[in-house]
Amino acid sequence: MNRLASATSPYLLQHAENPVDWRPWSAEALAEAKRRNVPILLSIGYAACHWCHVMAHESFEDEETAALMNENFVNIKVDREERPDIDAVYMTATQAMTGQGGWPMTCFLTPEGEPFHCGTYYPPAPRHGMPSFKQLIQAVVQAWAERPGELREGAGKIVSHLAEQTGPLQASTVDDETLAAAAAKLADEADTEHGGFGGAPKFPPSMVLEFLVRHYERTGSVDALALAESAADGMARGGIYDQLAGGFARYSVDAAWVVPHFEKMLYDNALLLRAYAHLARRTDSALAKRVAGETADFLLRDLRTPEGGFAASLDADTEGVEGLTYVWTPAQLVEVLGREDGHWAADLFAVTPEGTFEHGASTLQLPRDPDDPARWLRVQATLLAARDRRPQPARDDKVIAAWNGLAITALAEAGIAFERPEWIDAARAAASLLLDRHLVDGRLRRSSRGGAVGEAAGVLEDYACLADGLLALHQATGEPLWLTEATMLLDTALAHFAGDEPGVFYDTADDAEALVQRPADPADNASPSGASALANALLTASALAGPEQAGTYRDACERAIERAGMLATRVPRFAGHWLTAAEALRAGPVQVAVVGPDAAARSGLLVEAARAAHGGAVVLAGPPEAEGVPLLADRPLVDGGPAAYVCRGYVCERPVTTPGELATALAS
Repeated sequence: MNRLASATSPYLLQHAENPVDWRPWSAEALAEAKRRNVPILLSIGYAACHWCHVMAHESFEDEETAALMNENFVNIKVDREERPDIDAVYMTATQAMTGQGGWPMTCFLTPEGEPFHCGTYYPPAPRHGMPSFKQLIQAVVQAWAERPGELREGAGKIVSHLAEQTGPLQASTVDDETLAAAAAKLADEADTEHGGFGGAPKFPPSMVLEFLVRHYERTGSVDALALAESAADGMARGGIYDQLAGGFARYSVDAAWVVPHFEKMLYDNALLLRAYAHLARRTDSALAKRVAGETADFLLRDLRTPEGGFAASLDADTEGVEGLTYVWTPAQLVEVLGREDGHWAADLFAVTPEGTFEHGASTLQLPRDPDDPARWLRVQATLLAARDRRPQPARDDKVIAAWNGLAITALAEAGIAFERPEWIDAARAAASLLLDRHLVDGRLRRSSRGGAVGEAAGVLEDYACLADGLLALHQATGEPLWLTEATMLLDTALAHFAGDEPGVFYDTADDAEALVQRPADPADNASPSGASALANALLTASALAGPEQAGTYRDACERAIERAGMLATRVPRFAGHWLTAAEALRAGPVQVAVVGPDAAARSGLLVEAARAAHGGAVVLAGPPEAEGVPLLADRPLVDGGPAAYVCRGYVCERPVTTPGELATALAS
């Protein structure tokens, strides 16, 4: 029976024709395990995951393995992107049991959903000390038959242990000293040769970059700015960045950013667009500006869906081969470009006869700027056209609320900073889709596909990231709708996701499906934690909303940031989004209200504000006393002409009327 055929998840649909009798996660699936008194085999992955594809081909498409699974288990398949709550619970268990985690994730559960054995990828035959998947299944079947009480007891202890280990962090002060210490610790962990932090595999530190730039803006720390520039330059010139079409791959398998794991995720590219755009306007870096522009173009060209949202990812594989679309040999460059341009391109892109990837092929890097810009543009366009004729990676076209919120934020902010109204229009279209389709009876749903919304309830990051995006769109357009909807989402988050202690937030709502553990992970990883995203949105809303809401939002933000003090001090690489919020809070946040009789009159001051304001600043322009726009209330024109009002926290300066005066006010 094909139980996945009606799924909205492309990942589940990839497994719909497996001989395994997969079920989606549901109360009915758990009830069936209880009825049969068999364990649950839970498999979690996502559509762009290379090793998920490998295990599917090796094991889940194998008739003998499937028969063994069907006879002895209730088999449940979960898309981690669609159900991050389930993924979080069992990833915590997997890490506790094995010391590591990843996808595909393979967990064996009691019929009540309690884990008693967890792991990740298992091969079809014993390899490197790992049992084969079938050997593992047979061992679990035997253990369940011979000592089910022991397994149940052990699973219960695991759940109790996880509850003890994942309690709320103690509140602590996050002040100037804390932020300076975080920047110093990041400097100690930096890769001074290649840029970035840590060794292989190396992940894009997007939120850390944003923190470092904000720290420089507030304190003048040239060391913090240098760290950000080094990481940004290393990634932009490496194989992790698509030198032909823009956009970043998920991570680099080496420390030098040369060979990526080729999937492209929406959240990475949205966060990196924001970071590069901020770096570009702060340093006037031509490289950062180009990368920001190309990344925005990648989002609009390759990830935008017909309904106006943004797809989750592009696959790591093409026709089952990792990197097939993207890598080149010197001979292929000559074949496409001709002998002279081909050799020039091989030298420029560091494509060697030996290859930097596999089978003599190379990723494209850009170790130096081209010496002939016109030739570079011609070669880039020709190679991209040739690459477009190759087989292309599949696209996971589900629309995830949180990740679209990140994209809306980045496009709105970059659109204002670079005067690209089409980016703002794209952000507006995505926001409209999410509010029209994902908001059901006042509550947010996690994902949709083809305009059809899924059943999974939104988690904290969905409410927070979308609210943050709507607040950015409110600033970019001056339209009150986005502020109204953002505050509604924040009010819902405060009502349904808050814990019993001040500043503590859970990832799932108080009325969500009860799992064996209610997840509440405060750490920033590949994307912001729900709690740190909420802190950022609350702070921005406190500067934009009316006085009846502003105090509530600011207080909630401050209490949440205090809970992240331990993370910021000990592991700042996993607290980047918290640190960005803390920097904005220490700066005020800066508020810039621009009023003018018409858009033309306001434009000069608005652009100057967008260019000069600190990261995390609130910048908004419109007619004075615009209805539904509290930031512009009680801020009149000056002598009938445009004016800008600059405030920090609770202190405001006199209005200014020229871009030069505004730049001086913002720099003071």
